[in-house]
Amino acid sequence: MQFKHLDKFAPPMIKKQLQQLIFKVVHIKPNELKATLLSFCFVFLLMTAYFILRPLRDAMSSDWSDPELSWLWTSTFFFSFIAVTLHGVIISRVKLKYVVPGVYIFFSLSFVLFYLFAAVIPDPDFLNKCFYVWLSVFSLFHVSVFWSFISNLFSTEQAPRLFSFIASGASIGAIIGPTIPILFASDLGVMNLLLIAAGILLLPVPIINYLESLKTTELGNKNLDTQRSNKKLERDLLSGFMTLIKDPYLVSIGIFILLYVAMNTFVYFELRKFLIDFDRDTRTQIWASIDLAVNLLAITTAIFATSRIAKRFGMSMTLAIIPLLMIVGWMAVAVSPILMVLIGLQIIRRAGNYAITKPGREMLFTMVSNEARYKAKPVIDIVIYRGGDMLTAWFYTLLTASFGLGLNFIALIAACLAGLWAFTGVYLGRKYNNQNDVVI
Repeated sequence: MQFKHLDKFAPPMIKKQLQQLIFKVVHIKPNELKATLLSFCFVFLLMTAYFILRPLRDAMSSDWSDPELSWLWTSTFFFSFIAVTLHGVIISRVKLKYVVPGVYIFFSLSFVLFYLFAAVIPDPDFLNKCFYVWLSVFSLFHVSVFWSFISNLFSTEQAPRLFSFIASGASIGAIIGPTIPILFASDLGVMNLLLIAAGILLLPVPIINYLESLKTTELGNKNLDTQRSNKKLERDLLSGFMTLIKDPYLVSIGIFILLYVAMNTFVYFELRKFLIDFDRDTRTQIWASIDLAVNLLAITTAIFATSRIAKRFGMSMTLAIIPLLMIVGWMAVAVSPILMVLIGLQIIRRAGNYAITKPGREMLFTMVSNEARYKAKPVIDIVIYRGGDMLTAWFYTLLTASFGLGLNFIALIAACLAGLWAFTGVYLGRKYNNQNDVVI
């Protein structure tokens, strides 16, 4: 087999070696190469743009009090709920090939508008808060829409072979993205990062159109149902709630995610307090450095450790290992409440979630019926996750603003919550293994 379209780009020897490597690692066929590489570039660009903006959003959080930030997280919950509902209505009426580029053009233009408003509004506080909420809403869509599009591009035979390679583009983008604020935030100014990200978001638009043409030509998937990926958005939310509360297994998954969200809230709120004394550019660089460290550690862990942990210790330990590390981490914070300890805790929490906890968590849904997965999972992923952000933010605010608790006591409470998180993980792991009648 020959990759004829590579002839003009690479000498024969290099082309042959590249061909052998691709076949060995990805198990790709010649007619799939263009579409696979373009899909890789697509998600790479999306994650690069997002991780350019995320440190800017997080840097803003140090400017606000705990109650102010809690209100922002409450707003994020409601706007996310509304946005997902509207997206479901739109996608049920408009062809996916038009929705996908429209989403990215829309968000790109929105970031340009934020840049323009920042230049003319004397008091930026309200605008910054709007941006904080808006980027959180964007985070729901930028990858979700991508995978809806990609799942409709490749066949069920192609997907298992190609999706892991395509997904690696997201990991690389998550590494490259934070390096841009780290290197250029001080020289360019953080607001100029908005224009860079907006420009990057437009780059996938021609890729989308080209991929659509490859679907019916080189990929040979003309007969794929163009609306199959939209079914998950046409849901009865109330029915999802009823399905959830009737199943103890699903309720336990919801509790597991709620406790994870609590960990996120506590460490995030405390970390931003430590950064108050830094200027906005420096804060952006620190948050970007954290993102970079998280993604590097997550990739390394996923490659060398995740499968070994699952195979050797089973699902219970897979789900409980990060909660157990969080107990140790929060106890360390209680003893030594300094910035570097909190940064280390944040890196371990996020990297561990990406590489270990989240893959294990998603595996739990393989043990429920299609109907339950279809109805209850959106409730868990949207309502419980984002609603958990809101509830735990107010719980934290109650502890600090109302009761006046310091970091030492907050760390002890967080350690107790991490213990409950670990216990829930062990319970879910045992239920999973019992239903499978195997130990992973």
